[in-house]
Amino acid sequence: MKKRILDSSEPLVMGILNITPDSFYDGGKYTTEKEWMQKAEEIVTEGGRIIDLGAISTRPGAKEIPEKDEKERLLPALRSIRKEYPDTLISVDTYRSNIAQMAVEEGADMINDISGGTMDQNMFSTISKLEVPYIIMHIKGTPQNMQQNPDYDDVIEEIATFFRNQILQLNELGFDDILLDPGFGFGKSISHNYRILRKLRSFSVMGYPVVAGLSRKSMINRVLNVGPEEALNGTTILNTIALNNGASILRVHDVKEAVEAIALVSLVSNA
Repeated sequence: MKKRILDSSEPLVMGILNITPDSFYDGGKYTTEKEWMQKAEEIVTEGGRIIDLGAISTRPGAKEIPEKDEKERLLPALRSIRKEYPDTLISVDTYRSNIAQMAVEEGADMINDISGGTMDQNMFSTISKLEVPYIIMHIKGTPQNMQQNPDYDDVIEEIATFFRNQILQLNELGFDDILLDPGFGFGKSISHNYRILRKLRSFSVMGYPVVAGLSRKSMINRVLNVGPEEALNGTTILNTIALNNGASILRVHDVKEAVEAIALVSLVSNA
């Protein structure tokens, strides 16, 4: 198994490719090989360093599908994209250890777990053996109930405590190739999301790269009174703020605009 090194010394763009019928923005757009290969080509040619493949929707209220269905969706896309783009990093968005195992065996380079190891008790032992980068995301609840009046005493401290606990468990297994994602929109109100964005550096100072997944989410749409289709400008603005606040990876539907944001923010930072 050839391992690829994830260099996050400079901000990177992770392009979202959901091969699902029901994801909140792009559900149903990439369910055939022609469609997902065209999207993969777009991500790569526009400067995306990572393709994040998702075969199960985790939008608010999404129904859980059987593991067999997730595997059947994922495998053909992973195989064809791996073959066509041997040098591009491929992340698989899953919270199931069996899917993670299979994905890495088929050529995936990293695992993006929305549950941060809480939805599958075997995930951490699996990841520690696979030795690929692992994104710990924070979620309160499950996709089915996470947006039903989420409540925190202190959202920043609760997420930080969660990260510390999960990092400790992985470190005890001898694993430290970790990225952190505070989980915008996953069990958070609008005010929670904007506080997280403002305090994003609270997580980057923990010593691990921080992933910001803001793309076209309701924290933009509800404030601007637009739909996800009209939320690109808002996404770019929040991505810029995230970069200024320490984000290492932007997880986006629109790669070109995120790459441009990184280029301009970098110029300002180095001026």
